[in-house]
Amino acid sequence: MSQEAVSRRAFLNAGAGTLLSTSAARAQSSRPPNFILICCDDLGYGDLHSYGSSLPTPNLDRMAQEGVQFRQFYAASNVCSPSRAGLLTGCYPTRVGVPAVLWPDSTTGISLSNRTIAEVLKPAGYTTMCTGKWHLGTQPQFMPRSRGFDQYYGIPYSSDMAPSVLMQNGAVVQSPVQLDTLTQCYTQQSVDFIANNKTSPFFLYLAHNLPHLPLAASPAFLGKSPLGLYGDAVQEIDWSVGQILQALKDNGIDGDTMVMFTSDHGPWYQGSAGRLRGRKWSTYEGGHRVPFIARFPGRIPSSHGAMLRTGETGVGRMSNAVVTAMDLLPTIARMAGAPIPGNLDGVDIGPVLSGQVDSVDREAILYFNNWDLQCARHGPWKLHLSRGNTFPWSPTPADGNYNLPLAPPELYNLELDPDESFDVSQANPGVVADITARVQRLLPTFPKDVMDAWKNTMSQRVQYTSVGALPVKAS
Repeated sequence: MSQEAVSRRAFLNAGAGTLLSTSAARAQSSRPPNFILICCDDLGYGDLHSYGSSLPTPNLDRMAQEGVQFRQFYAASNVCSPSRAGLLTGCYPTRVGVPAVLWPDSTTGISLSNRTIAEVLKPAGYTTMCTGKWHLGTQPQFMPRSRGFDQYYGIPYSSDMAPSVLMQNGAVVQSPVQLDTLTQCYTQQSVDFIANNKTSPFFLYLAHNLPHLPLAASPAFLGKSPLGLYGDAVQEIDWSVGQILQALKDNGIDGDTMVMFTSDHGPWYQGSAGRLRGRKWSTYEGGHRVPFIARFPGRIPSSHGAMLRTGETGVGRMSNAVVTAMDLLPTIARMAGAPIPGNLDGVDIGPVLSGQVDSVDREAILYFNNWDLQCARHGPWKLHLSRGNTFPWSPTPADGNYNLPLAPPELYNLELDPDESFDVSQANPGVVADITARVQRLLPTFPKDVMDAWKNTMSQRVQYTSVGALPVKAS
């Protein structure tokens, strides 16, 4: 198959069973694959050694060497709850009722009409466990065991929220939570789950609370990194990855298991976004672009022609395909032989993981801040349509918080300018028009709240006149 981009329809057709349909894969194992999805909290794009950090992360380096590392992988949101909602449902968070951060007393969660990865896999015979941070609703109908997970062990929201509780299934087993032993506890629970379910297919979702504030590390890692307590916490997570990989080998299922590692969004006060502009809460790249490494021995090739970058320690095959966390549900479902829910925003990226194709064609990737649409990406181009007038850590302006239209919109070529420094909209009116048209096709498919927020954004400045459906400044 050509290495050029394929149409969405051809891509999906090509993706059907890509990683499992080859004779080599059949010979290796007749069982459905296991899936382990590891998600960190507030880990930045530049926080891992294989992504340019000076911090040693040898186990994640090994994952990258033995699998594929993505350079343009996008979280579903720039804050915790929405990002996790998109990760687990394959849909934009604004579609599934989680546009903003949830709190311990919130009464909402992922819409019951949308299914999580666990709910998709359960009918296919999978045993499922969620270990770690949930943060997708505390009411019983929104908790993990009501959303497809057989077992749950973790904190039901962020570790900086009160009350501080560690839960096992429906019971509180520790309060307040001992944060310095949390990564160790999550790792042991995960290793035990692997050992107890090695004879049947399973899905393990391991969601670390760290390196979100407050920072902590166990005595074995405290003070051991060159980057302070933040580095200690990241290195302990790297150790945890090593324990997971070793458990797969010890139980003889390394070749039957796909392991994925990512973050929920960009870094907060500490951590590195690499050379990317912006951080958590921002729709600049530093808020949305995160590490993603996938490893599946024998099924995800670890080297692939020009995609192999030589001379850089800890890196094997690297993909420049533009993919999102929402793509994981359809990809996992296809590999497991489970029906893929309709009306997803994600697509099956199996052909990219296998090296069959190098890119994905889709209408656009949208960047939301709460209900507000702020940016859209297609190909190498990113169009900034609107921007908030404040950030959560800055004082509220005297006239209140607003999401304001940019006039004219700002356009960046992310392949040439990943730190979004040079607006090239005036030199590329055709690109602006094309992405604008894509946004206009997508917007009516979203809930009324999104459309209302968009209309409100467009009405904030009376000195704009409409050209097409996007504002430009009146002369």
